[in-house]
Amino acid sequence: MATLRLFAQAREAAGVGALDIAGTTVGDVIDSATDRFGAQFETIVAGSKIWVNGQPAERVDGVGDGDEVAILPPVSGGA
Repeated sequence: MATLRLFAQAREAAGVGALDIAGTTVGDVIDSATDRFGAQFETIVAGSKIWVNGQPAERVDGVGDGDEVAILPPVSGGA
């Protein structure tokens, strides 16, 4: 299983910061999370960057046990 890490709005929409999800690709992991967390989560993910083990990733990239998939929504702020 891969560990899905959620940040900012993705964390808020899911109500958790991390969870383990089975899947063989980044897309599998994201689709499972979307099924679990719903439409608002899906919208946030669509505009987010996805990283695997600290590197930019695409939905087709493979994942395995111990991999970390991170969803990083855009952030705004500052003065």
